[in-house]
Amino acid sequence: MKVDNILIDHLANLSRLSFDSQSKKKMKSDLVKMLNFVRKLETVDTEKIEPLVYLSDERNVLRSDIVKNQIKQEEALSNAPEKDSDYFRIPKVIK
Repeated sequence: MKVDNILIDHLANLSRLSFDSQSKKKMKSDLVKMLNFVRKLETVDTEKIEPLVYLSDERNVLRSDIVKNQIKQEEALSNAPEKDSDYFRIPKVIK
């Protein structure tokens, strides 16, 4: 693929960008580097390599979801600045 100013202008138009001459040169250089990198990747022999689906062999191991009381209600309410029988009292949030 030939990278020239016409291609850069076309890509800039498609992406709704505008480049000054300095930025256009930099964009052209970067695009050439990217295309060369892709060409280099095409030469790698991947015949016996399976596609990578997951980044690691680890499986998501989750703990059992068991409901249990960690702290008694009386203990939790003992540190509350304001309480009302079985509940915490807070300032009104919704008017």
